[in-house]
Amino acid sequence: MLGAHYRPGMSSTPAEPQSRPARDRRSPYNLDELLEVVAHEFLERGYDATSMEDLSRATGRTKSSIYHHVSGKEELLRLAVARALDALFAVLDEEQDRQGPAVERLERVVRGSARVLVAELPYVTLLLRVRGNTEGEREALSRRREFDKRLSALVGDAIREGDVRADLDPRLVTRLLFGMVNSLVEWFRPGGAHDRQEVEDALVALAFDGLRPR
Repeated sequence: MLGAHYRPGMSSTPAEPQSRPARDRRSPYNLDELLEVVAHEFLERGYDATSMEDLSRATGRTKSSIYHHVSGKEELLRLAVARALDALFAVLDEEQDRQGPAVERLERVVRGSARVLVAELPYVTLLLRVRGNTEGEREALSRRREFDKRLSALVGDAIREGDVRADLDPRLVTRLLFGMVNSLVEWFRPGGAHDRQEVEDALVALAFDGLRPR
């Protein structure tokens, strides 16, 4: 997932703005709640255009109270994209430790990645928009490349086992497979016309029917 070739600007916004979560601003923020509001601000305004003053207004907290949790805006972005990456790597790590055909593990990674995208939608959307302008963004891009590398190896195993077409380049398969998954950030919304399970099943059916040897 998250092919390193896909690097749209952070200033772009989703096809449909994601609504910011409602909460009682009189109660104190913990870090997870802070990140949720911050992620929506970055998506609506763009990372570069969002100031700490903007984040202070959005959270209803003073800048000093935000600095109590983090060192600044860059750390907030790093923590937000790390949340998406950690969840995706957890799916990959779980399947790497399993036994059985590589193609079955690959299918479960695709399904699991789609679940992560839906569950962590604003964080994955941010991840897909990092450009590498800061140290934190470059770290995120490096982890994305590592994810792709490991996925390509799994595709290669499935090819060698005869369950995926041998005429396809594993790196190309990885980019195409997870290009489909990544596209969900542009149009999928919880409560929309298609639920997560329907989308997940359709994605796997379309992808793996085409990957099977002829």
